[in-house]
Amino acid sequence: MSHLILQSPTLSPENVEKIAAQVSADGVQELGPTAVRILGADITEKETVRDMCRTMRMDFAFFDQIRLLRECKILAMDMDSTLINIECIDEIADMAGRKAQVAAITEAAMRGEIKDFAESLTRRVALLEGVPASALENVLEERLRLNPGAENLIATAKKHGVKTLLVSGGFTFFTERLQERLGLDACHANVLEIKNGTLTGRVVGTILDAHGKAARLQELSQQLGATPEQIIAIGDGANDLEMMRHAYFSVAYRAKPIVQQQANFALNVSPLDAVLNWFRLSW
Repeated sequence: MSHLILQSPTLSPENVEKIAAQVSADGVQELGPTAVRILGADITEKETVRDMCRTMRMDFAFFDQIRLLRECKILAMDMDSTLINIECIDEIADMAGRKAQVAAITEAAMRGEIKDFAESLTRRVALLEGVPASALENVLEERLRLNPGAENLIATAKKHGVKTLLVSGGFTFFTERLQERLGLDACHANVLEIKNGTLTGRVVGTILDAHGKAARLQELSQQLGATPEQIIAIGDGANDLEMMRHAYFSVAYRAKPIVQQQANFALNVSPLDAVLNWFRLSW
């Protein structure tokens, strides 16, 4: 028998009881106003639970055991549409009236329809040629917001000794500022070329693509001796999948269908710090 964590910003006791009955539960333990742990759940009902949770607007996660958060070693996250609320490149393009063109390529890449992320990024960045570098600061100040629960997730992970890694197919202008703001241990992203105060439409150096994201996570996991069971990796797009395969706690956050299908867990309605309810924070 397993533990089943149910979460929703609008958790209904009636819906919880329906699922508890479906999985022949031994009991229900409240974890707070938005989460419960169902004890002794029958995991063979997982597909039925998935369908019920989709209808009831709840997130679910089955576990054989609930581990201590401090037993994890790495929290790895994507940036655009995962840690933050926007796709930065789309918003930069909007400053130049080119958002529709760029966003269409972004969406196709995140859905996995464009297999070569580096090629898609090159095409999108080319459309930024001539945009004033000041547009980056405008996007940061006016449009970029952390997704709900991001600060608490990262602060709690750090408190429990988990190393935090931000790996993005986006740009260092944003990752570096987020690293400073949140105290992230490491971040990797792409460098936009700027000359005479304007974007040239090119990326400096090798593009950080899906393989690059996975490689950065592998490097850190080797340094720390982290096994997949000690890694949490959160993403939303197809270029996160290779990184997420190195983590047992692979989490699809508001993700594209291809990511939902391949991740071990999903957060479709709950905030990022809902991950914390999968662990014990103390004995």
